[in-house]
Parts: sequence; structure tokens; C-alpha cells
Amino acid sequence: MSDGQETVPEGWEKRTSRSTGMTYYLNVYTKESQWNPPTAPAEPANTNVSVRGRDEPHEVQCAHLLVKHNKSRRPSSWREENITRSKDEALEVLESYRKKIQSNETTLQELAQRYSDCSSAKRGGDLGMFKRGMMQKPFEDAAFALKVGDMSDIVDTDSGVHLILRLK
Repeated sequence: MSDGQETVPEGWEKRTSRSTGMTYYLNVYTKESQWNPPTAPAEPANTNVSVRGRDEPHEVQCAHLLVKHNKSRRPSSWREENITRSKDEALEVLESYRKKIQSNETTLQELAQRYSDCSSAKRGGDLGMFKRGMMQKPFEDAAFALKVGDMSDIVDTDSGVHLILRLK
């Protein structure tokens, strides 16, 4: 390598950060980047990762129905400027929605569109694809534990109480 050009393993590209001017390396398959030079050829994204001895998807897609309460991190939404219901009342509301979904009276997406306190309501609660580390821990743990098509029990986060439906 007398020309000073560093060669990178197959599937990687050496790039320069526009913001810092530093060199980084891009996996052309997964589009993930890293600062350290790669030591092995890049592999296409593994759809499952092993977590605590069991396979887990790399990312999931979920829809959710959020009911906020007066102790939520931000007790307002597109539906209500000032949410005053208690956490117990929020749980009761969400439980009634859960029963309607379980009896096939309606779907989580239909209820989310009308009643969710999340801006995802307009998409039927669809949050799109997400990886670990992108959502609040209780939400993330519940979402990644679901099988496609399954709905969670009520999940409590700083945002409020949720029902989560795994889409992908």
C-alpha cells in the first residue's frame, strides 16, 4: 500500500464526515456507520439478533393507542390541550378499548385514529420501524416481546398508558 490509500473490507466504504472532517466507515448493506476501521467484510443486515439467548428482531413496526393522564410527561395532545384525567381513569379508558379490540368490535388502528393522544393517531397509531434504544424502555421491551399480529397488555410509560400492536 505505497499509495497511502487504505483499503477496506468488502461491503464497506471509507467516507469523510462533512461536519467533523473525520473519517468514518459505512456498511453499504445496512447503511450503519462506525468510526473504527472495519476488520471483516460487511454482512447484509441480520434480521434477528440474539438477546439473552433468544432471537429478537433487529427492528419492529408497531401501532399503539396512547391514553395520557394528568401525571404524563406532557399532559396535552392534539385532542385535548389540558389533560386532567387521573392515571386510574386513563387505565379504565384503555381497558375499555382493549375489550372492544379483543371482542373484534373494532381494531386498535381505528381506535387510535379517533382517540390516541399521540400524533401517530392520524396514521392509525403506526410508529413505523424502530430499533432498540429509540423508545422508552417499558414500551420497547413490550414491543420487542410481541409476535407479529399480537397486542400487548397495558404498558405504562412516562408518556401515559398504551396498548401496542406489533405490525412487523
